[in-house]
Amino acid sequence: MSQTNTLARTLHDVGLAAWFGGSLFGAVGLNGASDEVTDPTDRARVANAGWGRWTPVNAAAIAAHLLGGAKITTGNKGRLAGQRGVGTASAIKAGLTAAALGATAYSRVLGQKVMEAEAKEAQGAFGQDGLPVADATTPTAQTSDEAAQAQKQLKILQWAIPALTGGLLVLNARMGEQQRPTEVAKGIVGRYVPDALHK
Repeated sequence: MSQTNTLARTLHDVGLAAWFGGSLFGAVGLNGASDEVTDPTDRARVANAGWGRWTPVNAAAIAAHLLGGAKITTGNKGRLAGQRGVGTASAIKAGLTAAALGATAYSRVLGQKVMEAEAKEAQGAFGQDGLPVADATTPTAQTSDEAAQAQKQLKILQWAIPALTGGLLVLNARMGEQQRPTEVAKGIVGRYVPDALHK
């Protein structure tokens, strides 16, 4: 009897869509629009508030993606072993996922540094009402050194995360194509009779 993985696929795909979409919106929308705030000392505060609200949703999306992915992998272990190309695609996907997780986690650490610097400035620790920045990922000459360094790294990571998760979306499309009956048959034959594919 064949088993379906509808719930696992839903968790996997919706989680990845939220992870990708949220990171892309953050880079284009939230970070990009923060320079529209008139007072430079409020820009980091506004961006930090937005990211603070998104963080738990993003964590849930990532968890759903990983949980669904683990269940799908378990359900497809026969194809992983028997169909040529599936193991390679799965290994590439695991590497991309690890890179996206690392970039997301490091981005969170850097974001926390900017949030802490903004909180210090808001308390008047350095004689200002907030952390002056050009936008969420661009410091000014008045931005504290630690926050400025974190912002410079965030400027790169804000694009790395949607690039990595976008790569996962493309790879998912390819892996979906590998499940077509003709692709499964070709992959199994190719695994056990490699020369048959070239005739």
